[in-house]
Amino acid sequence: MTTPAIDTVGGPTLPQERRVVTPIPGPRSQELMARKSAAVAAGVGVGSPVATVAAGGGVIVDADGNSLIDLGSGIAVTSVGNAHPAVAAAIAEQAARFTHTCFMITPYESYVAVAEALNRLTPGDHDKRTALFNTGAEAVENAVKIARKHTGRGAVVAFEHGYHGRTNLTMALTAKAMPYKSGFGPFAPEVYRAPLSYPFRDGLSGAEAAARAIATIEKQVGAENLAALIIEPIQGEGGFIVPAEGFLPALARWARENGVVFIADGVQTGFARTGAMFASEHEGIVPDLITTAKGIAGGMPLAAVTGRAEIMDAAHAGGLGGPYGGNPVACPAALAAIDAYENEGLVARANEIGAILVERLTALQVTDPRIGEVRGRGAMVAIELVDPDTQAPDAGLAAAIARHALEHGVVLLTCGTYGNVIRFLPPLAIGDELLHDGLDVVADALAAA
Repeated sequence: MTTPAIDTVGGPTLPQERRVVTPIPGPRSQELMARKSAAVAAGVGVGSPVATVAAGGGVIVDADGNSLIDLGSGIAVTSVGNAHPAVAAAIAEQAARFTHTCFMITPYESYVAVAEALNRLTPGDHDKRTALFNTGAEAVENAVKIARKHTGRGAVVAFEHGYHGRTNLTMALTAKAMPYKSGFGPFAPEVYRAPLSYPFRDGLSGAEAAARAIATIEKQVGAENLAALIIEPIQGEGGFIVPAEGFLPALARWARENGVVFIADGVQTGFARTGAMFASEHEGIVPDLITTAKGIAGGMPLAAVTGRAEIMDAAHAGGLGGPYGGNPVACPAALAAIDAYENEGLVARANEIGAILVERLTALQVTDPRIGEVRGRGAMVAIELVDPDTQAPDAGLAAAIARHALEHGVVLLTCGTYGNVIRFLPPLAIGDELLHDGLDVVADALAAA
C-alpha cells in the first residue's frame, strides 16, 4: 500500500480537526483490509476499517488523508494522547540503549522504578510489592495465581457482565460468550459467578445488591473455599456499568472478614480515566491486589499486579515473570506516562471531559427515549440504547450509530453484554472544540438512525 503525501507526523503536531476527504473507508484503507483478509486470521476482527498512518491529541489520520476524531483511545490505552512527546522520547532513548535482557536474567532500573511508582500511586498506604507483565489478561491471571498461593484455596468468584481477558483462565472469568468465549472451552475450573449491581436494570441499592451477591457466594462456593473475588470497579466491556453506591465497599469488607483476597481489575479504569487515578478511589476502596495495563505506558505493552506485600510475596522465586514482562522499552514509557498523569493535570482533565460528555449526552436523552441511561465517571462515559417501550436492549441501534459516526469521521466503540452500549473513551489530551464536534456527529447519527 502506498502512503499518500500527507502530513504523517504524529503526536500533538497533528492538526486537531475532523477532516473527511474520501468516503470512509477510503480506497487505501480498503486495500489494506483486502490484504488483511488474505493474510490475517479471520478471528482478528476490525471495528473501524481505516488504515492508520498517524495519530495524536484527539485525532487519527488514515492513509487516505482523512482525520478522524478518536473517541476510543485504542480502548483506553492512549489516555495521555497518542505519541505523547515525553513517552515517544523515552521510547527512542531506551531503544537506542538496549531493547531486551529479560529482567529475570539481568535486571534494570526502570522496572524497579515502575514498581516503586505503582506502589506509591495505587490505593492504600500499606507495604506493597509489584510484578510487571505484558497484558491485562496476563496481569489478571497472575493476580489469581498469587491469591491462590497466599490463601491455599482454589475457588475464584467473578461477576456478571465482567470482562477480564482472553486467556483460558480469564475467559472463564469473563461473563460474555460472544465473541470472547464461544467455541473456545473447556475453561479453567473453580471459577464461579455472582450477580453484579446494575442499577439501570435491577433497581437495587448497593447494600441490597451486595447482600444478594454475598448470599450467592456463600451458598454456591463457601467463603472457606474462596481464594479471591475479582471485579472491575466499573465494568468495561460489560457496558460501563457503575455499581450502586455501597456495593463495592460491602464486598471488600466481606472479603476482608473472610480472608478472601479482593482483586480490583483496574485495567480499563486505571490511570486518571475515571477522574481519579484509580476507580477504586471513588468509594475509598483499598484492594488487596490491583491489576493495571492499558493506559499505563502510553501505548506500549505493559501490565502490572500491585498489592499487599504479604500477599504478593507468597509466590516462590521463579513463580512469577516471563521473558518480556516489564520490557525495558515499555518501562521508561510508563514512567513518562505516569509523570504526565501526575503533572499535566490529567485527573482534572478527565473530570472536565466527563462533564462535557454527561451534559451533551443527557441533553440528547431528554428528547430521545432510546437513550435509556447516561452513566460513567470522568472520561469513561456511556449511553445504553433501548427500545423506548420495553427497555429491551437495542444492539442494532448502537451498531448503526457507530457506523454512521465512522462514515462522518468519528471513531466510536460499542460494548455491553447485550451489545447496546456506546462508550466514550476520548484521549485526555483531546480539546473541547474537537470533543464537541465529535458529539455533534453522534447527535446526527442518533437522528439519522
